Amino acid sequence: MKIGVPREIKPQENRIGLTPESVKTLISNGHEVLVENNGGFEAGFDNDQYKKAGAKILDKVEDIFNDADIIVKVKEPLSNEVKMIKENQIIFTYLHLAAAKELTQGLINTKSICIAYETVTDNNGRLPLLAPMSAVAGRMSVQAGAHCLEKNQNGRGILLGGAPGGEPAEVVILGGGVVGENAAIIATGMRAKVHVVDKSEKRLKQLSEIFGNKIIPQLSENIDLEKLVSNCDLLVGGVLIPGAEAPKLVTKNMIKKMKRGSVIVDVAIDQGGCVETSKPTTHAEPTYIVDDVVHYCVANMPGGVPRTSTIALNKATLPFLSKLAQFGYQKTLKEDQNFLDGLNIYKGKVTYKAVADAFGHNYFKAKDILN
Repeated sequence: MKIGVPREIKPQENRIGLTPESVKTLISNGHEVLVENNGGFEAGFDNDQYKKAGAKILDKVEDIFNDADIIVKVKEPLSNEVKMIKENQIIFTYLHLAAAKELTQGLINTKSICIAYETVTDNNGRLPLLAPMSAVAGRMSVQAGAHCLEKNQNGRGILLGGAPGGEPAEVVILGGGVVGENAAIIATGMRAKVHVVDKSEKRLKQLSEIFGNKIIPQLSENIDLEKLVSNCDLLVGGVLIPGAEAPKLVTKNMIKKMKRGSVIVDVAIDQGGCVETSKPTTHAEPTYIVDDVVHYCVANMPGGVPRTSTIALNKATLPFLSKLAQFGYQKTLKEDQNFLDGLNIYKGKVTYKAVADAFGHNYFKAKDILN
């Protein structure tokens, strides 16, 4: 198969879909890889590395979309890219469609085959292609939050871990999944006072075994969330419903009761955010203020560390891409339910229920319409 790797065009997005090492693996298996000129430069991968791996470097992104059977990206296609997608072309990337009405309709119109990294599952019901970037985002969330708490960033002017004679900051992490666990790794490492809120008693027990008394586990049904939020210095939103829009757990009224200069980092913003006052921001302008509370809502946080993120992402995606390229989408999806879970749009039909429900589209079971 011909695999196309365009340069990412989302603002401040410097990751790339494939590393040279991944390209080498695919080419050794008999595939052809087309990489856009300087597509990996900002992630530390230059054209010569891709050429040595066997890739063809193309100057025009239009040629990549025109020639490739599979388009491999990191972020969702933007409008200029959607226009280039061909009927029956396979799009393999993060999509987050439940929070993207126009993109959903655009991809429906292309009649392409759209497989979303974030809804591919494994045998344990986990999300193996979302996990590496969730880990990066979780770790970055506390770094970003600590920076935003500085006075010159309009924060409270406090150090996350406190200092001799000064109390550490109160950190509340909503969601004990991959984002939450990795946020807790950094927050506890910085010696903050860390609360982790989750709806699963089993998960909280697992986290307690990992962190011991370094965290305060909080079962969501047993807490006064408004009080917890109003007392915190840093709130990390790491809530996830696979493939669906994130629930708005933190309301506008809760924000009004937060301390002046406290910080929210809403990692769930790719799925619409779990805070009612959240709206997507960029690495260039990462924050805004509502009711004296600093909001950090960068929609592609791992793009800030593109080399780390690209390598981590490829480790997870390459086995799936290799299988897809070797056997084709029909055989792969029919024989692998975990991969089939990643199919969001198929030749003009929505095959992921949460996306169909979000926008009132007809929902089609993927296994019933594959041909």
